[in-house]
Amino acid sequence: MEWIGAGSLLSWVWLLLGQGFFWRTDVRLPARRDPERWPSVAVVVPARDEAAVLPDSLPSLLGQKYPGRAEVFLVDDGSTDGTGALARELAAARGGLPLTVSAPGEPGPGWTGKLWALRHGMALAHERVEPEYLLLTDADIAHEPDSLRELVAAARSAELDLVSQMARLRVVTRWERLIVPAFVYFFGQLYPFRWVNRSGARTAAAAGGCVLLRREAAERAGIPETIRHAVIDDVTLARAVKRSGGRIWLGLADRVASVRPYPRPADLWRMVSRSAYAQLRHQPLLLLGTVLGLALVYLVPPVALVAGAAGGDPATAALGGAAWAVMCGTYLPMLRHYGQPWWTAPLLPFTALLYVLMTVDSAVQHHRGRGAAWKGRTYPKP
Repeated sequence: MEWIGAGSLLSWVWLLLGQGFFWRTDVRLPARRDPERWPSVAVVVPARDEAAVLPDSLPSLLGQKYPGRAEVFLVDDGSTDGTGALARELAAARGGLPLTVSAPGEPGPGWTGKLWALRHGMALAHERVEPEYLLLTDADIAHEPDSLRELVAAARSAELDLVSQMARLRVVTRWERLIVPAFVYFFGQLYPFRWVNRSGARTAAAAGGCVLLRREAAERAGIPETIRHAVIDDVTLARAVKRSGGRIWLGLADRVASVRPYPRPADLWRMVSRSAYAQLRHQPLLLLGTVLGLALVYLVPPVALVAGAAGGDPATAALGGAAWAVMCGTYLPMLRHYGQPWWTAPLLPFTALLYVLMTVDSAVQHHRGRGAAWKGRTYPKP
């Protein structure tokens, strides 16, 4: 057991120092200045059965204080809850930026619903606005009034083709507090923001809730046609842009937030499990390696500490305790970002165990033909 504990501690030393300082939460919008001319922007919002959250999100888009031309295009992706009609009502009552509501019909062969909706919205925006930039944002994302202005200023100032912000997710219920900060922490560990933002690095990622994309870069990368099958569309989009020579940036948001509630554990479970196996490219060997790796990194430290203390093996206990302490230390910045108490950091191994189970369940559901299920649609392995 001692050598396993040593392996876990060495893993944490590497993660602390060699994984792009993923645990830091200071990657925010780069320095920016107002451009001499504000470019035109089309805001494209794919929406499927979003009537519950739309009153908290759509008015924030319509109320953007943007100095240039901007219009909002909401694409009603086969909703059955009156999403499209509600969007029109909100626009009529609140005013603000012009709103166009459209419906593309069922996705074409090989397309996911969201990307089919984005394709339709982007084409419509090109006809109406001929935008220089596209803001791709989800229907559950609320923006502060200056959000679009800040995004465009950052893209212009730093000459970026894609600017994406990880929206601040909701943490109200007990389960949200346990699982949501860890979700962002694990995402940053998988895609360290500093590596994403480095021009020469291969790492590419974006947060799908808030993506400002230069239209020329989208056309050069063939978006959305080249990624039409993607279940994890945000990361795939960023890869396509970076691979085609575009400059991308990803960081944490201060003024962009998700309003979607996850009141039950089952809701959070579905959020993670629907795409976890797709993240592993539907490969059983990658799944096995991921489970073993997560066990070594997150589960071994508390087990080694308890087993060493109970079995009279102080070396094993010390190694496990040291690894657990480093783990907690790297998690504290994310807990502070989400306003959570420091003493919840030692619960991270339990949360990691839940993520292991969600990932395994994702694979099981896929092999049962129910993988990547979301809002009545199921997408097979591409």
